[in-house]
Parts: sequence; structure tokens; C-alpha cells
Amino acid sequence: MSEASNFIWYELMTPDPAGAARFYGPVVGWTIASEGEPTAGGVDYRMIGRSDGGNAGGVLALGADMIAGGARPMWIGYLHVADVDAAVAAIVADGGSVQMPAMDIPVGRIAMVADPQGAVFYVMDPKPPEGMEGMESDVFSVTEAQHMRWNELATSDSDAAIAFYRKHFGWGQEGEMSMGPLGAYRFIQRGDVGLGAVMPLMEGYPVPVWNFYAGVDDIDRAREAVAANGGTITSEPMEIPGGEYAMNAIDPQGAAIGFVGPRRK
Repeated sequence: MSEASNFIWYELMTPDPAGAARFYGPVVGWTIASEGEPTAGGVDYRMIGRSDGGNAGGVLALGADMIAGGARPMWIGYLHVADVDAAVAAIVADGGSVQMPAMDIPVGRIAMVADPQGAVFYVMDPKPPEGMEGMESDVFSVTEAQHMRWNELATSDSDAAIAFYRKHFGWGQEGEMSMGPLGAYRFIQRGDVGLGAVMPLMEGYPVPVWNFYAGVDDIDRAREAVAANGGTITSEPMEIPGGEYAMNAIDPQGAAIGFVGPRRK
């Protein structure tokens, strides 16, 4: 592997994109398009806009057939790969599974897979817009509000998961924080950039899953907005290394999401 993979896109799968817009607007500051993009198969796909003009990801509207097939409200991340088909074959060979076979879409080639423990994500070889060849996605940022700032894997086997992502995506693992009897919160890196962490499955997590933390300008303002706009707070803001605060919530449609940012008061 020549270069470690990065998270290049985030997608909210939800049965109610308009409801999601009414929640994430006040909480994070995002604008979710009122209409879907033209897509293959007539799928309702809407962009999530940041106030700086960039995109934070997309919203996939879950139709009745998708829900009947087992789809549920959730956030899912996209990892960059140079060759989707080769990546899928290698993942399957190491005990992972295919959730959606590789397919071409107007912006590249994608497949949905699960790691050997069952956490789901996309792999993607993107087709950059004309004139933007060689530019790297900015949807993930370790510091900026309205970007995803932290990627957290809750898994049934931290050692195996770390080895899997190291092998297939080139990530490192240095440093950890004790969670007491729950085990270790182990930090993962892409080069010298902190991507997030791997942690043991806790009560309330029925299956291994990637959780994502959106950057907010003020954690207390965001907390109030979550409560005022139909969200459910699952963990109150707590101080994290570096002096900022993180919290967890479930949006009104049922997707888990985290938030991270400073305390302004």
C-alpha cells in the first residue's frame, strides 16, 4: 500500500431527509438540500452543505424497500482505495463480507463492506470533478467545526480490528486511554494525523459499528439544540484530551451521532 486510506465522505442513511435537515441545521450548522441529486436508479441523494461552501457528506433517503431489506438509520463512512474490486476481494479473503457489490456511480466506483467483526463501511475510488484532480477530500478535519472530526470504532475484538485496518488501509495505532473495567480506548492514526479510536463494544451497542463525531462551535449550544430539536442525548458532554468536549446523541430518525467542540461559557 503506497498511502494510508482516509475517510473521504460520510453518508447519513435516513427515512426522512427533511427531518434530518431540521435537526442537523440548528445543531451543527449544516444545510441539507431540499431535493435529491440526479442519481442512477432514481435514488434520493442529497448533499450536506457547510457554511464555507464545501460539503460535509450526503444524505441517502431510505425507501420502504431498503428498510424491508434491513437498512436502518445510521451514519456510514467511505474509505478511499485505489482499486475497489481488489480491495473488496482482499477484505473478503480476510474474513470481511460484502454488503453491496461494487458498482459504478457518476462520482466513482463504490462497494459497501463489513470488517470481520461486522462494522460496515464503504470503499470508494472517486472520480474527481474536472479541474480538481489530485485534491484530497476535506470532509474529515481534526480541528474544524462542520466537518467530521473523529472516527470511533466500537468492536468485539479490538486487536483483530486494529490488525485488519492496519493491513488493508495502512493505519497506525499508538497510544491508548484506560476505560477502567471496559478496557482500552486505543487511538488510530493515518500517518501523523489522529483519525480516531478503537474501543470495546459497550452496553447499548448490539453490533460492532463505526461512530462519527461532527465538529460544533460550542458543545453546550449543540447540546441544547439536540434536546430542542427532537434528538436524544445518550452521553452528556465530557472533557476530552486537549480541553474540548464530546457528547453522543441519537437524531430524531434514529441514527447515532457524536459531537465534539469547545465549551464557550
